[in-house]
Order: sequence, then C-alpha cells, then structure tokens
Amino acid sequence: MFFKKKDTEKDIKNADPGTNLVQRLQQGLAMTRSTLTGRLDRLFFGKKEITDDLLEELEEILFTSDIGVATTQELIDSVQKKVERKELKDPEKLKFALRDHILSFLEVQAVSHLSPEPGEPLVIMVIGVNGVGKTTTIGKAAQRYILQGKKVMLVAADTFRAAAVEQLGIWGERVGADVVKQKTGADPSAVVFDGLAAAISREIDVVLIDTAGRLHTKINLMEELAKIHRVAGRKLPGAPHEVWLILDATTGQNAISQAETFNNALGLTHIVLTKLDGTAKGGIVVGISRQLKIPIKYIGIGEKIDDLRPFNARDFVQAIFD
Repeated sequence: MFFKKKDTEKDIKNADPGTNLVQRLQQGLAMTRSTLTGRLDRLFFGKKEITDDLLEELEEILFTSDIGVATTQELIDSVQKKVERKELKDPEKLKFALRDHILSFLEVQAVSHLSPEPGEPLVIMVIGVNGVGKTTTIGKAAQRYILQGKKVMLVAADTFRAAAVEQLGIWGERVGADVVKQKTGADPSAVVFDGLAAAISREIDVVLIDTAGRLHTKINLMEELAKIHRVAGRKLPGAPHEVWLILDATTGQNAISQAETFNNALGLTHIVLTKLDGTAKGGIVVGISRQLKIPIKYIGIGEKIDDLRPFNARDFVQAIFD
C-alpha cells in the first residue's frame, strides 16, 4: 500500500509524543488483552481457592492465547509448585504471579553483536517472509533514526519485485533517506555491496537493507540471504551489525517456526512483531521471548508512522494485565 508524502508528513506532525504510551499500547493490544486478561478475570472471579479444575482452565486459556505449549507448561508447572508449597492460595494473586513470570520471559538480554567502528555506518539487514511488513517497518524505523539526527540510507536488495523497489523509494522520499537501487532482477548482493560503498563515501550513519520476502522452507533462497550477509561483511568488516526478523503476529505459533529457521541460517539479533493491533494472538510475544531468547526490537500496534514502538517488557505487561 502506498501513501502520499503529505499524508505521512501529517502523521509525523500528529505523532503521539509517548506521554500516554501504556494507554496507546492498551488500545493497540485490545484484542490480545480481551483474549488473555479478560478470560483470566472471568476465570478467577468469585473463586476462593486454586483447584485442579481451575488450573486446567488456566492452561487452556494460556494455550489458546498463543503463548505456546512449552511456555504454557512452564507457567502452569511454576504455579503448581507454588500451590504445593502453600506459597500461593488466592486465585486473585495467581494473576499477579503469572504477570511476574511472563515479565521474566520478556526481559531478554540483548544478543551480543558487533558495533560499527567510529565513522562507519550501522548496517541493519531486515529479513522475513512475504507480507509481514518489512518495507513499511524499514520506512518507520528510518524515520525514527532521522528524528535522532542520523543520516539514513535504504538499500533495495529485494530486486525480484519492481513494486518492492518502488515502495522503498517512496519511503525514502517520504522520510528523507537516501535510497540505493538497481534494475529489477539485479544481483541482490551486488546492490548491497554498492550500497555500502555509497554509505561509506557519503558518511551515512545507518543503513537499512530491504531483502526479498522469503519462504523460509526454501533452502536456496535462505542461502541467498546468507550470501548477502557474507558480501556485506566483505565490504564492511562486521556488517551487518544487526539482523532484524520481521514477523506477522497474526500468524501465531507459525511465527516461532519461522524465527527458528531464520535464526539457524543467519543468527538474528532482534525480532520485530507487526500487526499486533489486528490480532488476539499477542501472546506470541511471550512464546517467542521464552523459546528463542532473542530480544524484541519493535512492535507494530497500528498504521500510523509512530505506531512502530520500541518494545518495553514492563510497558507491554502493564498494557496487557493492568
């Protein structure tokens, strides 16, 4: 979907400065909040003790909120142990125990990765399957860096679709970022090599590389992403410094299998979850954090340019539970 430049400028002008961030998160996560916390409240209402039946219903709620089988089991096991030790008796307090345990899953330590040398650009490779919102995420992230006073370049390494190159060009014009592109069908690795050369000569601060939407089951296509990764490192040692995987939250548990495959192939540094405002499957955030231990960089909670939000575990949990 393409937008007129003036529409985006209006979005930027009207961007929420963040004074009511949790409220905005609550609005964006309304479907997940209803699916998870709303059902928990109904389950616990009027209950005087924690019974096996209550725990069984709790397990079903957690699982159907797309938290995942392994993560759900760990939460239930933790609760059962506390009940057995008489540390937990009140169903109302059970909700807070769950909230604290979920928060511990979400507070993932940053993956160790290289930083650019002084004077060199930060190079970020952005990957993911078709339709997850890679190019839009790149545009919104570029806007964030530019507002920090950084010079940004976008590299159109999705050379298979002319529309992808065009869309990235529109975003570049919209937010004020340089764009490096070649003709449709060009070697993506060559585009990246030339882009990094240009970024170094222009003293760019941040390079965002847009790659083609890959079916993660296709080995040859995964190998091409690995080639782009290698070529970036040959042109600029240490690059790409970050690898962001964009995941569509509406896909639920399938997002975890995608993340595992991409992580095995490339080594992810961050995950970005889009479309959280349009799904009741926001529990996937918890499952991904617990299973993969990869930090979540941003979450998408709407269509406005400022609706790509830096992920904060405490704000997220507060928006869901409080």
